[in-house]
Amino acid sequence: MHTLSLPTGATIAFDDSGGGNSGDGGTAILFSHGYMMNRSMFAPQIDHFAGRWRCIAWDARAHGDTVWEGPFDYWDSARDMLAMMDALALDKVIHVGMSQGGLVGMRAALLAPERFHGLVQLSTQAGEAPKSDDDTFPRQIADWIANGPDPEKLAFLGGFILGPGVDHAPWHEAWSRVTKTQVRDATGALASIDPLFHRLRDVTMPVAVIHGLADLATSHELGLLTAQGVPDPRVVTLVPGGPHAVNLSNPRRVNRAIEDFILELASEDPTIRQKT
Repeated sequence: MHTLSLPTGATIAFDDSGGGNSGDGGTAILFSHGYMMNRSMFAPQIDHFAGRWRCIAWDARAHGDTVWEGPFDYWDSARDMLAMMDALALDKVIHVGMSQGGLVGMRAALLAPERFHGLVQLSTQAGEAPKSDDDTFPRQIADWIANGPDPEKLAFLGGFILGPGVDHAPWHEAWSRVTKTQVRDATGALASIDPLFHRLRDVTMPVAVIHGLADLATSHELGLLTAQGVPDPRVVTLVPGGPHAVNLSNPRRVNRAIEDFILELASEDPTIRQKT
């Protein structure tokens, strides 16, 4: 784990696979995790890509090992991302954002479009937090903020995010260590989302969409609206039976979709290159 104290006020934790033996790190893939997750959720992707591409995964505010102070929104997190890229001398990256991470990535791309070769929007969308007549999620999270985690909450969150095909035990353990303040501020950011459907035309870089068809947190119909609204949609991958954390449940399918997107971009742009 590495840390960076950013001028935006956060001290972010991140993992960096580093460059090649020659010192040419090539193009970086930057991974941004989902709500209540952390940078470790991309282990199957980093294991697949790190031998050829520099891979960086970071913890957003209120998640993992990152230190922050006070309420924030996803525009703040987007500015953290750009400041981290500055600190790491990353002029331009390919961004993979899962759920919350995709919301952050889209905001960063609107703030600084010249910094992104392309976006992979994984289990995410461009609108506000989806509304539901079922009050289970807000009730469970409100009780978590008030009273901390318990087996019922851990099981609920595991079913909501992880679904079948994923080992829930390590995530239950990680969530048991999450503080009430982390849950409060992470949920506050989630509740404050401003919809960006009207700005999709300004997301000018190539965009890939990957979504599970059994996603309980964000429907694939919402995810597909991004592909329909951006000027340059590319790979669209729908995974049958895939839950919200489809990159964990179906890593081979997701890795293949990400790789197809990167190779397509590299065939068009010689500045996108693997590390040597």
